[in-house]
Amino acid sequence: MAEQILVILGVTFFAMVTPGPDMVIVLRNTIVGGRLAGLHTSLGVLAGNLVHISYCVIGIGWLISQSILAFTTLKYAGAAYLIYLGITSFRSGSTQPDTPAPETRGGNRAWLAQGFLNNIFNQKGTLFYLGVFTTVITPETSARATSVLVLCMLLVSASFWLFFVYTLDRPIIRELIERFQKTVNRILGALLIALGARVASMER
Repeated sequence: MAEQILVILGVTFFAMVTPGPDMVIVLRNTIVGGRLAGLHTSLGVLAGNLVHISYCVIGIGWLISQSILAFTTLKYAGAAYLIYLGITSFRSGSTQPDTPAPETRGGNRAWLAQGFLNNIFNQKGTLFYLGVFTTVITPETSARATSVLVLCMLLVSASFWLFFVYTLDRPIIRELIERFQKTVNRILGALLIALGARVASMER
């Protein structure tokens, strides 16, 4: 059990620090909307993680990985959403600094929804957790042990997002970002569009 926990902690940590759609959207929303926006986006990402984990627990994750239609649908839905967010971010880089971002009109629910949808449409999330559930957490693993391991994964993820958001929200970093906000928005928009294109071209 202790060995499984160490493996889970290590795998989850390296997955978190690897740049991807979740990191880019949390980074973007923290810059655009501040700490609360980043935290609510992170909560949305964690909620998406729970859905992916639930898929794997009840076997749907395996079905998705084997179904060409399901995999392709998720792939293109995720790619389209990333490209949409990228275009929105890129266009916001052309607006006046005092113009509020469109997402802020929906309040915290909008940030939460963005984090959730961005994560849930990312089929790599399902494949990641499916890999964990077929190697570290096997059918022979007890329900209690599985619960502990899943909790460890969520704690690592939550801790990382808290550290990430609070680091970005430090005054010295925020001041630097705000000085180049238009450029930062355009760079993040381009990254999201590129990630969307990459997701669309992915093979199983």
